[in-house]
Amino acid sequence: MLVIGITGRNCAGKDTLADELERRGFERHSLSDAIRDELRAQGQEITRDALIKLGRELRENEGPAVLAERMKRMIKTERVALVSVRSPAEIESLRQLDRFVLVTIEAPVEMRYGRELSRAREGACGTLDEFIAIEERENSSDPNAQQLSAAIAMADHEILNDGDLDALTQCVEALLGELDA
Repeated sequence: MLVIGITGRNCAGKDTLADELERRGFERHSLSDAIRDELRAQGQEITRDALIKLGRELRENEGPAVLAERMKRMIKTERVALVSVRSPAEIESLRQLDRFVLVTIEAPVEMRYGRELSRAREGACGTLDEFIAIEERENSSDPNAQQLSAAIAMADHEILNDGDLDALTQCVEALLGELDA
């Protein structure tokens, strides 16, 4: 079994990396899907703030690794990509799997902000300063909150996503070669 956990800052390319892995036969899940499912069940709108708030509540009620524990039960194949790994407790839980590798994907903040604007999602940031402020809020030391910097620091591999899709594809090929996958 090979499980590639993907972490990184907002708009760094986590989903694009997962898309590339999925094209290569990886089963794909997002730890945030457990929160989205819960929001839908409660009839709530799925917004970034709602995801963060409910994620905190789930961690407080069921432990800081709750999202990873839920996802581990959903794994059905031998090659898996898990998007949105955001805390040390989640990483420690996932490291209990036979072969877990954590990859962080990075991109310059100005590039990530541009991607945020191009998404044109409801509730998107208006300014670069607002974008940075939201990221800082997600950098808690509280085990029941997102601990993105701590998660990034635990990565086994880093991909710099500051080019086009072809460049990212080459990085994915190199990573899979390194992992013999």
